[in-house]
Parts: sequence; structure tokens; C-alpha cells
Amino acid sequence: MMSVCIIGAGTAGLCCARHSIANGFGTTVFELSDRIGGTWVYNEATGVVNGIDVHSSMYKNLRTNLPKEVMGFPDFEIGENKASYVRSDEICDFLNQYADHFDLKKHIKFNSYVIRVLQRKTKWQVLFKDLATNKIEFQYFDKVLVANGHYHTPNYSKIPNMERFKGQFLHSHDFRSREVFEGKSVLVIGAGPSGMDLSNIISRSADRVTISHHLSDIGQHIFFENVQQKPDVRELDEKGAFFVDGSYQEFDTVFFCTGYKYAFPFLTVDSGIYVEDNYVQELYKQCINIRNPSMALVGLPFYVCAAQMMDIQARFIMSYYSGSNELPSTEDMLKDTRDRMGKLWAEGLRKRHAHMLGPKQVDYFTDLSQTAGVKNIKPVMTKLHNESSKCFNENLLHFREDNFAILDDETFVKLN
Repeated sequence: MMSVCIIGAGTAGLCCARHSIANGFGTTVFELSDRIGGTWVYNEATGVVNGIDVHSSMYKNLRTNLPKEVMGFPDFEIGENKASYVRSDEICDFLNQYADHFDLKKHIKFNSYVIRVLQRKTKWQVLFKDLATNKIEFQYFDKVLVANGHYHTPNYSKIPNMERFKGQFLHSHDFRSREVFEGKSVLVIGAGPSGMDLSNIISRSADRVTISHHLSDIGQHIFFENVQQKPDVRELDEKGAFFVDGSYQEFDTVFFCTGYKYAFPFLTVDSGIYVEDNYVQELYKQCINIRNPSMALVGLPFYVCAAQMMDIQARFIMSYYSGSNELPSTEDMLKDTRDRMGKLWAEGLRKRHAHMLGPKQVDYFTDLSQTAGVKNIKPVMTKLHNESSKCFNENLLHFREDNFAILDDETFVKLN
């Protein structure tokens, strides 16, 4: 029986396990924590616990910024709920229902910290620490699926003279509740979904919130009254920030909402995977390791219907691992990747956005589907994802009041 190692029991790891088991493979999932759910599991702790970084970036009372209708798996939807935008614990409940439905939990080694993945001839040696016993063990596998998520290693933008600032620095990864900002003046760096959303959330406790960004299409009406916008920060001094428009403000806290770095600390330099300016290379169709195709990385693309995308990636990968399809040569996989990326670079895309899909996710799904002969994601998913993203940008204060229903593979309706 072919043996498959899956690293992580979040959304990506669970659907990889579901499809690995369905193909009859011996499947072992290594999970760092004591439960499934990955980034959706709330953990009060931050920083480092027992020598290991806390991976959770979930904060109190989080509600999704995508409707639940696009957050289920193609073969297992999120159950009935009056609200489309649900709480994080409801997503955890859903993932547990999924795991129970497909009987996945017996395949998961909880409290298992993967230290190193090494290639040994035709096998992968996975070295891991049992956090309950502190014993270090290893097992051998034919295939490795890396599903460790990408919301665990904070990315801090570099601001000139950061070291001079005497106030507090905080990253959204370590944010748990707005009360820490009570009565403070806060500078938020970054206007991605988390920066915009958190600016409003913390403004309910902070005296004043300033969100600094270089986007041109964000209206003031989407923020609460004590949130103001500023252009990029030119530099910091002891008490505050100089902005590129020449203005200056004092702050107690600089709050980085600047995203995350892809990080795979358990992979060795000869694994065939490296990261350059947050572009993970070299991958065929953004998932299969071109140099060592018995390894694949699941869940890298972002601004997508995540569970849907992870599921089609898993099915795409399994079609090759099961022998249903045969992979192209190394040269052909490299050419496919470089041709595709070359077009994106020519359009002005920066390396750090190499895995950003957004409206282009439909093209990605279709490519995977046609290349491997696997069932495509329903078009309605990307249509509703696009509509939700538009509502987020235009109606940040109230978009979670919207409710949707999917009518068929192509059509959704807004219920209110």
C-alpha cells in the first residue's frame, strides 16, 4: 500500500486526507495541536509556547469575511445557518463534522511537531516530536503533502527608523481582542482585508486609529468616524510617524496588518522547494514539487474559495499519485510554470503576489480540471466569491448583514 504523510490537520490537510484515504493509500496526518481546524482554532496564547511558535492567528469573536456558501467542500457543504457570515467556532464545528463524516480522526497524530522531512532514496523520512512524551521518532513515506497553512509566520514591512519608536509593535497574528487598545492611538500598517476589518474593530476601543496604505480606491465611508486614512509611512521617530505627504502624528502602538510569509521550516535545502519574496518555487500548477514530484504543497493560492481550491488541488495531485495520470517531464513542468509566470511578470505582477488569484481563480480551477481530467469547481462559487469581495470593499461596516443562497451550479441570489 502506498504511504502518504500529510502535514497539518486544518482545512487543507483534512481534504488531502479524505482523498488520500479514498484512493486506498495508507494515510498519516501530523498535527501540531491537540485538535483539528488549523488557523480556525482559537488559542489565547501568542508568541512561543514550549519552544514552539503559536500557529493560531484567530481572534475573539471573529466572523468570516466570506459567506459560508463558498467555504464548504464540493462534496460536503456547511449546514443550515441563517447567517451567511458565520463565527470561527462554527467553521471549527464544520471541519469536525467533515472529519467525522469521512472518519479521518483515526489517521491523525495529534501533538506531533514535524521537525524535518528528508529524502532517503525513494522514500521521505519524516522526523517528528511527540509533544506529549517529548520523544523524537521517525517514519518513512512514499508521498508527502505539505498542508501547514500560511497564516503562522508574520510578515513585518520594514519602515525606516523603526528601532527609534518607543511605543508598542504588534502584528495581527498576535491580536486576540480589541481591549488591548483601550484609550490608545494606533497606527495600522496595511489595507488588505485584515487591516481594513481590524481598523474598525479596534476603533471601538482605541481613541484614534490611522490606517496607512498606498491604495487609491478606498472610500472613507467604509470606516467608523475615529478611523482616518493616511498614505505610506516615510519613517518613524520616538513618538510617531512621518507620512509621505509630509504630515506627522504621534501613536502609542504600530499595528502591522501586513500578512504572512510562506514558511516550511521542516523542509531541507535539497527538498526542491525554496521561497523568494514570498513566491514558492518550483511548483507545477502551484502545488506539485517539480524537482521531487512525490511531494506536493496544498493551499498556497490566496484570495480564493479556499476549501474548494484545496479540494480540487488534492484531487489533481491524487490523480497522479494513483496512476490515473502521468506527470509531464521535469522540463515540461518547468516550461509550463515559467511560461505562465512570465505572462504575469509582463503584466506587472510582483513576486510576492505570485500566488494571488482573486477573480483569476476560475482560470486556475479550469486549468487543474482540464489538465488532470478531474471535476471542476462549480462556477457559482467564484461568482459569489467575487460578489462578496466587492461588498467587502464597498460596504465594510455592513457587508456581513448580507445573506445568500445558491440556486444551482451557475446562480446565487442575495436574500436581503
